[in-house]
Amino acid sequence: MPPRQFIARHPRYTAVLAFVLVAFVFVIMQGAPESEGYWRREKPLKWKIMEEERRYERVLRDREDMVRKWGPTPEQVVAFPPRDDFYTLWDFFIPAFQCPHRVERVGALGDGGKWVCGLERIAAQPSCVIYSFGVNNESSFEAALLRAAPGCEVWGYDFSVPNFGPEITADPELRARAHFKPWALGAEDRYLEGVDPFPTYSLATLMALNGHTFIDVLKIDIEGAEFAALSAFFARYPSAPLVPPPPPRNDPHHPHAPPLPPPPAPVSPLPIGQMQIELHPRWGTGHDEFAPFARWWASLEGAGLRPFYAEANLVYVNLIRGARPDLAEYSFMNIHGNHALVSDHYLQ
Repeated sequence: MPPRQFIARHPRYTAVLAFVLVAFVFVIMQGAPESEGYWRREKPLKWKIMEEERRYERVLRDREDMVRKWGPTPEQVVAFPPRDDFYTLWDFFIPAFQCPHRVERVGALGDGGKWVCGLERIAAQPSCVIYSFGVNNESSFEAALLRAAPGCEVWGYDFSVPNFGPEITADPELRARAHFKPWALGAEDRYLEGVDPFPTYSLATLMALNGHTFIDVLKIDIEGAEFAALSAFFARYPSAPLVPPPPPRNDPHHPHAPPLPPPPAPVSPLPIGQMQIELHPRWGTGHDEFAPFARWWASLEGAGLRPFYAEANLVYVNLIRGARPDLAEYSFMNIHGNHALVSDHYLQ
């Protein structure tokens, strides 16, 4: 009997058969292994970060191999070899960590724009904090962030200009959420009136002055001063494993045994969600050679920062012909803490 005639003569049986078929498919979908198939459940964000961190550890081993090849010690590696060695400093520090969210360029194309991870998650927050060091009368990045995230405010600092660029100052709505001071970022606070031309403050001091405990987006472009300023700040946040060790066993302690050591003090995570920074390992910064730069970079990694994007500043190389390519833009995300980029519950 043709299918159409069967359906017409037995509509009740047809309906029951369709119901059983749908129920069967539903049960199969619910019982399918999570690791296979289109219908698998989404992994928690923490597990994604842990898996990516394991891949990043392989990159660290590759870096050590590359140092042995061209060194064999860090002190013997030339940051920018003049002739026959086919590498530069930046080849040792590749953006090998994959951000688990959308990565997009924010701000102007060319000089001024930055690459950001998870802007949609930051924009979903009722409030957020942006710090910008080094304005130079160009604020397309900060303006684009404020437009995309209505709950955000930006605090900007640059001793060389009187205010943000026109992208913010010409827009009353953005200007109301922007705060500017003609100050410098440094390793320590320093301002003696009549002696110092402008005030210099550490990042920790500025956060305290503003009443902030966390920075969602930190942008830095301060022409080589980033090394000392960030070294001082990261020293406050020692390295911490991504996965905490298991708690000690609850075995009874023998009364005649030596006293148990005190539990380790909790490690405070770096209070930064992500950082967009231009690095300037030029002569005079103390980080123009490979070994000191590598130690400084390791302090970033130790604090939990992982590079997810990088680009060499070719505008600089094009303007100054013959200059070595020692300027590069990097974007980092912090794998520690409980912020928008690493937590499924960041809005709670």
